[in-house]
Parts: sequence; structure tokens; C-alpha cells
Amino acid sequence: MKATEIREMTVDEMNQKLVSLKEELFALRFQLAVNQLDNTAKVKAVKKDIARVKTCLREAENAK
Repeated sequence: MKATEIREMTVDEMNQKLVSLKEELFALRFQLAVNQLDNTAKVKAVKKDIARVKTCLREAENAK
């Protein structure tokens, strides 16, 4: 997910996306712990997406 896509979202959509990404990260960590995760790079990508969403939320908060 790109930052430009995130910035086009509303604050509510960003919050919903953040929750879904955190759930996905939890599931990936669980799969990693039980050695069922094939693509370990997915964990890093989801973490970066979470950071991007948080950054855009903060920008929207400061823009008010």
C-alpha cells in the first residue's frame, strides 16, 4: 500500500485499515511461531504499512 493511497482515505477508513493490519500482523506472527509462514518478508511489509497508516493519521491530526 502506498502513502498516496492512504492519504486519499478518510480518518475513519484509516483507523479501520490500521485495525485490520494489526490483526493481520498478529496472524502472521502466530504463523511464524508455529513454522507455517512461507513468506517471512510479509511480516516486514505489514509493519511498514502500519507505520505508513499511523504517519498519515498523524498528518491528518496536525492538519486540523
